[in-house]
Amino acid sequence: MVPELPPLPALTRAEAELIDRYLDVVDLLGRINPAHHGDTYRGLRAAQALVARATELRDALTLMHQRGESELHAPTLARALRVLDGERRTARVTLPPRSDS
Repeated sequence: MVPELPPLPALTRAEAELIDRYLDVVDLLGRINPAHHGDTYRGLRAAQALVARATELRDALTLMHQRGESELHAPTLARALRVLDGERRTARVTLPPRSDS
């Protein structure tokens, strides 16, 4: 039986969009990361998609700014990222641990 995930914290629509677009970009960067196994075509496709996702991320932040949401509430947004598996997803962007073999 899979444990039930904690509920997402209350977010504005713009904050939710920011989180979703941020994770889209992170996922694509993880697929591009040359420190992980994969083929160049997969990385190329992810890089091509990254342009559109980065634009959507910019638009989400622009909307927040235009609505007067001038501050990111980091603890709340970090909780949302954790609920949405953000720790695992962002780990793909970093270098893997050293292998002494």
